[in-house]
Amino acid sequence: MIQFIIGEKGKGKTKVLLEKANAQIKEANGNIVYLDKSAQHMYELNNRIRLIDVTGYPLTDSDEFIGFICGIISQDHDLEYVYLDSFLKIAKIPAPEEAKGVLDQLNAIGEQFKVNFVVSISVTKEQLPETYYDGIIAEL
Repeated sequence: MIQFIIGEKGKGKTKVLLEKANAQIKEANGNIVYLDKSAQHMYELNNRIRLIDVTGYPLTDSDEFIGFICGIISQDHDLEYVYLDSFLKIAKIPAPEEAKGVLDQLNAIGEQFKVNFVVSISVTKEQLPETYYDGIIAEL
């Protein structure tokens, strides 16, 4: 399952994502990973949440990003939630209209391995594929 926090750049999506991750750790039965484009938010996250700075890895396109996600899942059989901040940047997606394929892959991976994804993405509702409207949890 994929949930979305959407809105234009600079509207506060990261703050909402951080709050959701910190609240979820209190209820989660498994582990939580937070992927970001820097380690800037390390001290804002509960210390039980693993922060991964994706820019530290040599990813060049969205296919490599999906492989990266699969690698994280394969190493942690107790993984329950993956939070993705600045999704278009960390997933190496050049434009919002090119995100559907990657989102479809994430959705399939989540269903197969019982991992929930919470994605912060700089798009308007109209730019998000219509099949994912039900997953919007915050629109800023």
